[in-house]
Amino acid sequence: MHFLHRICIVLSVASLIGVPLLAQAQDGKPRLIRFGYGLNENSNQGRAVAAFAEQVEKASGGKMRVQAIGAAALGSDTQMQQAVIDGEQEMMVGSTSTLVGVTKEMALWDTPFLLSNTKEADYLLDGPIGQKVLDRLQERGLVGLVYWENGFRNLTNSKHAITHMEDLGGIKLRVMQNNVFISSFQTLGANAVPMPFTELFAALESKTVDGQENPYNTILSSRFYEVQKYLTLTNHVYSPWVVVVSKKWWDKLSTVEKKVLTEAARASREFERQDTREEATKALAKLKDKGMQISDLSPGELARMRGKLTRIYALIGSNIGMNLWIETQVELMKIRAKK
Repeated sequence: MHFLHRICIVLSVASLIGVPLLAQAQDGKPRLIRFGYGLNENSNQGRAVAAFAEQVEKASGGKMRVQAIGAAALGSDTQMQQAVIDGEQEMMVGSTSTLVGVTKEMALWDTPFLLSNTKEADYLLDGPIGQKVLDRLQERGLVGLVYWENGFRNLTNSKHAITHMEDLGGIKLRVMQNNVFISSFQTLGANAVPMPFTELFAALESKTVDGQENPYNTILSSRFYEVQKYLTLTNHVYSPWVVVVSKKWWDKLSTVEKKVLTEAARASREFERQDTREEATKALAKLKDKGMQISDLSPGELARMRGKLTRIYALIGSNIGMNLWIETQVELMKIRAKK
C-alpha cells in the first residue's frame, strides 16, 4: 500500500500542475510492454515479473500494460538483449553474466567468492557500485532499472559427488556464455562448456554435458534433478538478474511513465528477493527429497579454490578497470567492518 500511495501522490500532483500524464497509444489502447524472461511462469522469476506487471497496471490506471512472456519464448538472454537494444522488445530480465558482452563492467558480478551472504549482496548491488555498473548500459542501448536475485550458484552433476577440487577433473560442466565463468572452471579443472540455458536440460539428458551450476531455485524449477544426481553446496558465485529496458523505447516515454516503471521495478525487487530467499530454503529440502545426493565443501577446500583463482581475480580487475575493482573491495570492507 505504501508503494501505491506514493504513486497516487505523484499522479495527483502531476495533474494539478499540468504535467502530461500517462500517454496511451493513438488508438486509445494501453501502452503495451513486452517483458521477456527465460524461466517458467511458476519460477521465482516468473512470479516477480507478474508482480511487476500488476504494479505497473495499477499505478498507471490501466494506461500501461505489461505482457509477461516467459520460458524463453522470445529467445535466449543474448537474443533478447539484442532485441531490446534494437528497440524490437521493450523489457527483459536476465543474467548479468550474458550482459558482459554488452558492457565489460558486468563481469564484476561473475567474480568467484566475491560475496559471502545476501546482506553483502544487497549492500553492493543497491549502492553506488551497483548503480555505476548499471549506468554503463545506457551507452550501449539499455537502461538498467534494478537488480533481482538469482541466488548463490551451486554445482550439480551426474557422475559422482564433488567434495574436493580434484573431483572436477573430467567433468563436462555447462557454463554460461561468459569468459569469466569459462576461465574460472577451467582453472579449477573442469571441462567448461559454454551453452545457452535453453539448451541445457536436453544436453544434460543426452549426457552431452555432465553437469551445470545454478541456484537451488533454478535447479528445482527446471527439473534438473531428473537428470542430475549429485549436488555440491559451493555458493561459488552470487548471481544477480538485472531488469533492463530498451533505451530507444525509454527515451520516448513521459517523465511520469518512467517514474511508474522505476517505482514498480523497485517494488518488484523487494518482492523478488524475499520470494527467492524463502524459496531457496524450501528448494534445497525438495531437491533432497527428489533423491539428489547433497555434499558440502569444507572451508579448507573452498580456500584452496580461492587460492587457485588468483589469476582470475587479477584478470577481472584488469578487464573491468582497477578503479572499479578497488572501489568494490573498499565497499565490502565497510560492510564487513560493521559485523
